[in-house]
Amino acid sequence: MIMLERITIDPSICHGKPTIRRSRLLVATVLELLASGMTQSEILEDYPNLEIEDIQACLEYAALLAHFRTYPIAA
Repeated sequence: MIMLERITIDPSICHGKPTIRRSRLLVATVLELLASGMTQSEILEDYPNLEIEDIQACLEYAALLAHFRTYPIAA
């Protein structure tokens, strides 16, 4: 869980939504890009300040949330 140090939540940044290293880049944005089919290399190319460890931290954060929250989805 060491990667989670890269995820920050600050009420004064993006209304307190989880961001990467106190930037304005939302964890949700990175996850959406991955879900859309973009590769990690493509994301890193589009966001030069992002590091591979940041993407891994987003995935780790999502996995952690999946353990604690469930949402109904259509079958």
